[in-house]
Amino acid sequence: MVDISLERGEIPSSGTVVVTATPTAMLSAAAARLDVASRALLTRALAAGPLKHGQVLHLAFPPGLELDAVLVLIVGKPDPLSELDVEELGAKLVQKLRAFGIAEATVASTAGIDVGHAPAAVAAHLAAGARLRAYGFDRYKSARKDEDSPKLKSIRFLSDSPDGALALRLEAVAEAACAARDLVSEPANVLTPAALAEACRGLGDFGVEVEVLDRAELERLGMRALLGVAQGSVQPPFVVVMRWRGADSDAPLALVGKGVCFDTGGISLKPGAGMEDMKFDMGGAAAVYGTMRALARRTAAVDVVGVVGLVENMPSGNAQRPGDVVTAMSGTTIEVINTDAEGRLVLADVLWYTQERFKPSAIVDLATLTGACVVALGHENAGLFANDDTLASRLVGAGAAVGEGLWRLPMGPAYAKHIESPIADIKNVGRAREAGASAGAVFLERFVNGRPWAHLDIAGTAWSSRDLPLSPKGATGFGVRLLERLVAEHYETGRA
Repeated sequence: MVDISLERGEIPSSGTVVVTATPTAMLSAAAARLDVASRALLTRALAAGPLKHGQVLHLAFPPGLELDAVLVLIVGKPDPLSELDVEELGAKLVQKLRAFGIAEATVASTAGIDVGHAPAAVAAHLAAGARLRAYGFDRYKSARKDEDSPKLKSIRFLSDSPDGALALRLEAVAEAACAARDLVSEPANVLTPAALAEACRGLGDFGVEVEVLDRAELERLGMRALLGVAQGSVQPPFVVVMRWRGADSDAPLALVGKGVCFDTGGISLKPGAGMEDMKFDMGGAAAVYGTMRALARRTAAVDVVGVVGLVENMPSGNAQRPGDVVTAMSGTTIEVINTDAEGRLVLADVLWYTQERFKPSAIVDLATLTGACVVALGHENAGLFANDDTLASRLVGAGAAVGEGLWRLPMGPAYAKHIESPIADIKNVGRAREAGASAGAVFLERFVNGRPWAHLDIAGTAWSSRDLPLSPKGATGFGVRLLERLVAEHYETGRA
């Protein structure tokens, strides 16, 4: 774990210091002071070659200084830097410090150069990017020898006048995204539905109201679609309701998450190769958990309810069979053609329960729902489906701002025909390999009762097999930063 802090303070006289300069070799105020003390070492180094945004010059044992090293971080593009650009720069700095084998570093303020943002904001976004990229999940690794351990231990970001509100918000969101990654990374023998429900209970420490519905309550409510998925497992199912009342509202924003803690496919068993990855089939629930955590920690002025359905999908003598018909909480009958299309069955009941109980102003659900969405969009974007253009546009904008891309895909009556069943109201899959992601979306649309709603299919983005700008390979925490941005821009008190 890398200790990352944002604080006032002076450049230390020992250790490693990071200062900034522009691609045109303009020095920040802190860099200029070190340049004078080192007899123009920085100026000469910058003059040695072309400079580009994100480049880092490593100057070891600079003359005239007692520092071990000065690193010069090049900041600036032809176009104005976005907040995301700055966060990705902070993430890149983490990688550079690790590559140089540096244990501790202090990053000076960018005051003195114009990068399109106030120095305090730059420091806060650099620190946020560093937190996201420094994440690692190694709790199950045995203790290693010192020489094999990661060397980077701490980074201090300095600011002459820290923006406390911005810093708190960005720290809360980065911490919550990493907490969501932790949940997705946990093995399924540890993160059972009961364990994930208990993690949600822990949000009570932040002021979130948490209610856990057990099997008896789910049966009383008539959630037979969700219970059908869970019946093959010895692990009991739960629905968890989390509410953050940061503002008074008659119609909260609702966030709904799929929480299949392990998905074997049930009787429609998945291929064995890669099945271990199915521990991340609760990525939607993790994103809702993380968003609620972020909003509560920064005391957002908003009324939001998060609802997650937690089950395990296993084959057994008691498992749901292909061809079974179940009756959802809404009264809709569903022919189960494929038990591996289980997430939509879970969400059918959770969505109906959410809209019926809370009468929300809008609903956003997140689910690792379909392999078809990965085929369509790869791992670069999540699929977006919506019955409301304004909500869809807001989500796309929020995703673009934080680097969590969405691509809107079609629904409509033509796709609704794909899920018509000869013996029930609907079936849980579409037409063979045709438009599988859209078939899943029109299925879910049946259970929102016409309320403004968007479905994010995050099957391709909840987990990454390669390093990303703000995330090492593994769990990404996709959705936490996107939803927090959506709330901040459009749902907090005083906003449109």
